[in-house]
Amino acid sequence: MAQDKQYDPAQSQSVDFPGKDFLRHDLYPAISAAQTPSLKQPDKVVLITGAGRGIGRATALQYAHAGVASIVLCARTTSQLDEVESEIKKIDGNIRVLKFPLDVTDDAAVKACTDEVRSKEKRLDVLINNAGASSSWVPIGEGNPSDYWKAVSVNLKGPYLMLHFLLPLMQATAAEYGSKTAVVNMSTIGSLIVFPGISNYNIAKVALNSLTQFVNAEYGDKGVVAFAVHPGGVDTVMARSDETFDKVLNGRKYPIMLYS
Repeated sequence: MAQDKQYDPAQSQSVDFPGKDFLRHDLYPAISAAQTPSLKQPDKVVLITGAGRGIGRATALQYAHAGVASIVLCARTTSQLDEVESEIKKIDGNIRVLKFPLDVTDDAAVKACTDEVRSKEKRLDVLINNAGASSSWVPIGEGNPSDYWKAVSVNLKGPYLMLHFLLPLMQATAAEYGSKTAVVNMSTIGSLIVFPGISNYNIAKVALNSLTQFVNAEYGDKGVVAFAVHPGGVDTVMARSDETFDKVLNGRKYPIMLYS
């Protein structure tokens, strides 16, 4: 059956762009803020959703190595936010850390977060929409409709709400400092392929790719640039939540590297 077909990243045409000799399973100096001084970003304010674990946590620690002025951490679990803050402070005790235990699909919570960031930091240079979710990997006619749409909402409504409330601040930041501000939407190569059972996740990411294009079309001339990023096959809690993920990546999950 098609659902049992294993997907091997090493055999995929998607690796032809960088070339197989350039596939990476670890951080390397050119992208490690701890090892490359040119990656330092003093004075910048960065907001990361899904920052309590996995890719979001690793991203926060890299920005700590980059010496930014402030990191705004958003996630649902307070204890995880506290742990990430502690790790950031071990890297650079001068970095300001703001923590928001919130659901990215909650309009009021996202607005409250935005108001506080505007009040306390008065700027936002980088927005990383990383929070994600997936329901069970089953065909469309199976599974739970509520779980399906909850996953779609986290992956699409969440980034939309963050953009809706934060783009004016990012536009103002670009204008005031004569710089570019950046939106990074965490997408997936799955938005470009069809793999049975994961339509909830992939269709939301297809829409997220399009939303990224609209940000560039509507705010590109206002100093905001947006990117949709495929992070690779990364060993995270969400990735481990369904055994089908192992079949898709053929056991080649790349770890999140956490440099302290």
